[in-house]
Amino acid sequence: MRERSSKGGRGERGSEESPQRASRGERGGGEASRFVYGVNPVLAALRARPDEVERLFLVEGQLGARAAGELLSRAREFGVRVEKVSRERLGALSEGGVHQGVVVELRGFKYAELEDLLEAAKAQGQPPLVVVLDGIQDPHNLGAIIRSADALGAHGVVIAKDRAVQVTGTVSKASAGAVEHSRIARVVNISRALEELKEVGLWVAAADVDAKEPMWSARLDGPLALVVGAEGAGVRDGVLKHCDFRLRIPMAGQVGSLNASVSAGILLYEVARQRGTVSGR
Repeated sequence: MRERSSKGGRGERGSEESPQRASRGERGGGEASRFVYGVNPVLAALRARPDEVERLFLVEGQLGARAAGELLSRAREFGVRVEKVSRERLGALSEGGVHQGVVVELRGFKYAELEDLLEAAKAQGQPPLVVVLDGIQDPHNLGAIIRSADALGAHGVVIAKDRAVQVTGTVSKASAGAVEHSRIARVVNISRALEELKEVGLWVAAADVDAKEPMWSARLDGPLALVVGAEGAGVRDGVLKHCDFRLRIPMAGQVGSLNASVSAGILLYEVARQRGTVSGR
């Protein structure tokens, strides 16, 4: 990856300067409660955000002894109210999702800000890696991308405040609980956020099925914002204009594109490979 020039107001590669906040992510104030369901996502919430948990709902006799023991122990430790309810009640709270006999009610999700993601990279002594999502509307895709971002070393995910799915119980379930300990920033304008990231030295790469450059021919080991668009539509033209280069995932089959979360996972793995953060065992 080339060094980003300081000309035109852009910082040197690896600059420690923080960007101005593109938009302040709402930190729970005025946000509706959210319901997280499934054993692993609920345990993740109780471990990572105990101060945000309002109530724990259980179906008596459905949970295994080990899971039930930890859930009840953590609820007692943090003074969380426990209610034993029917399967029908849990089905309503989880909106038909696979709840596995447990649902937790949390306060509105606390979104991070762009600078939080950069500060996390600085604290870990690593070049920033930020996943920017353009128009993802499927909660299962968002959850899967957050899970991959967490597993492969990204310092956070950026989503749009409007015309995109927000963090919900379904997203948490699809992420296997990764949502509860991930930094997710919410911005008003994706293009503006990309420009602010470029100002502090990040290069911006977009996933694009029409790109000429295969992903492994690009240097991805420096400060990077990886942009992934919605399935079908891809990254919008207006957002592509703010990207420094585009990446193609070479494929051998007849299908011309991949699911958004699969594309994100493959690209994130290539970034992790180049950075040396993944290795064989």
